Amino acid sequence: MASPRILLCGDVLGRLNQLFKRVNSVNKSAGPFDALFCVGQFFPDEPDRLDELMDYVEGRAQVPLPTYFIGDYGVGAPKVLSAVSRNSANQGFKMDGFKVCDNLFWLKGSGMFTFHGLSVAYLSGRQLSNGQQFGTYSQIDIDTLRAFAEEPGIVDFFLSNEWPSGITNRATASDIPAGTSDSSGSDSTVSQLVAEIKPRYHIAGTKGAYYAREPYCNVDAVHVTRFLGLASVGNKEKQKFLHALSPTPSSTMAAAEISAKPPNTTLSPYTLVDQVDRPKETTKRASDIGLDSQYWRYDVSSKRQKHGNGDTNKVCFKFISSGTCPRGEKCNFPHDADAREQFLRGVCLDFIIKGKCEKGPDCNFKHSLQDDGENHSRKRPGSSNANANRSKECWFCLSSPNVESHLVTSIGENFYCALAKGPLVQDHVLIIPVEHMPNTLSLPADSEIELGKFQNSLKVYYKNQGKEAVFFEWISIRGTHANLQAVPVPSSKAAILKDIFTLAAEKLGFEFVTKKFSNNSEGRKWLRTQFDKNFSCFYVELPEGSILLHLIEENEKFPAQFGREVVAGLLNVADRADWRNCTIGKVEETKLAENFKKRFQVFDPSQ
Repeated sequence: MASPRILLCGDVLGRLNQLFKRVNSVNKSAGPFDALFCVGQFFPDEPDRLDELMDYVEGRAQVPLPTYFIGDYGVGAPKVLSAVSRNSANQGFKMDGFKVCDNLFWLKGSGMFTFHGLSVAYLSGRQLSNGQQFGTYSQIDIDTLRAFAEEPGIVDFFLSNEWPSGITNRATASDIPAGTSDSSGSDSTVSQLVAEIKPRYHIAGTKGAYYAREPYCNVDAVHVTRFLGLASVGNKEKQKFLHALSPTPSSTMAAAEISAKPPNTTLSPYTLVDQVDRPKETTKRASDIGLDSQYWRYDVSSKRQKHGNGDTNKVCFKFISSGTCPRGEKCNFPHDADAREQFLRGVCLDFIIKGKCEKGPDCNFKHSLQDDGENHSRKRPGSSNANANRSKECWFCLSSPNVESHLVTSIGENFYCALAKGPLVQDHVLIIPVEHMPNTLSLPADSEIELGKFQNSLKVYYKNQGKEAVFFEWISIRGTHANLQAVPVPSSKAAILKDIFTLAAEKLGFEFVTKKFSNNSEGRKWLRTQFDKNFSCFYVELPEGSILLHLIEENEKFPAQFGREVVAGLLNVADRADWRNCTIGKVEETKLAENFKKRFQVFDPSQ
């Protein structure tokens, strides 16, 4: 299958006749092209060119190929885009463009869509705070892109109007367009976003200059990013405003192709900007440097401050519509079970999320919150029993059709053990309550006896292999079914577990409460006294008897896979920090589980 052929354009400024004349010429000589993506100001910068634009909008002139724009500001923009927004065909949840006229589409706000196999993300408008309806982006738009950045897969194109701050920092003086400064037409928010999204191509306009930067490496990703700044249509300096690309979608590329780095590849300009802005640290001991090099990933306190806690007045669309969210605890929006319940009762999704629905009486859904006794015509079968529903959908409930029973290795009265899906290392085990419980600290005291037996058995099993057991649990107030993770680490590295967890906590801006106990039972009793069901928390039980506990504040952003990521750094397997990178087929999982059961059988307290 041939790669899609894409044309890219800078600020149009309403010069559609000149643009499409050039497009037709290029299309004839080197086409056909599948689409035209326009960045920078699309609408005129002076009233004299408004009639030219309206000829296309009102159908007197034809747009020659599918054209998408994000520069929703300029003369005539409010009038045209208000009419577009009112069009019933454009209402609802759309991220692949609002139709302005035949072949012309407005990419509103922010979003991501797939075009001929290419993953395209965009940020419409500019960063202004004058309250105007069009031409600016909001914090919700930013958070939406950050949410997409956390999903698996590589973004092929990222479209923004303004350049990212710092993009020219590594360029030589001759590389930077004449009269172009890094501050003019640059946006630090775009810098933050592009560093998180890590697109293969970042296209921007607004500066009125053409600039193709050398490729740069991304932090925590194997592929490079190429930045392209495009000049405005009809610019007096005759700088390039139209560029053609025919990229292969990343979803179809081989790993070697994706990770290929041209000879002129540089470091990330955003990493360098951070280093310039950050004051020099005092000299460290050699041992500190060794630890710090393994945990660079946690030097993100500024990023988490920028993330905030999402918009607490908004809710997660994916969770409401499907009951699950692939981002889990990393999602910037609350997973509101009440809002999900209202959706199942037939309440309009726009009404739930926005508080209003633009379709009004034309909408087929309800525009008021429904009480328990009201009609549940849109409810799924069985949704009246919330607990039963949760058990049916839960990955860890043994009665659920979703449970991966082939991973279960032993079953007790109150707990069972299973190999972790996408294990960090061999013999990575989960200890899971049989009941649908949100954590292991709120179970009856007699359940602790059985849990202690499973923990002690795993300790002895790992010890026979020259390894030590580290246990950790992430407890979220929005959690569903608990799991206590048990990971074996070589005895030679167990001594520095406490140091690296402490260092990782410092990088995230918090400090553990630390207490040492002579036996596991006493430590668990202490944890139960510290636990508050109104707060999320994370704790880790170390081989030498110490327990590290962190109670998480209401607005604190905490990584759900923190424990796994720290241990991955210790074991120098950072690429396995995310379980989704480690999944294998069911046949191989079954084989691993059967082999573990045979080795663990003599230690298994349930036998």
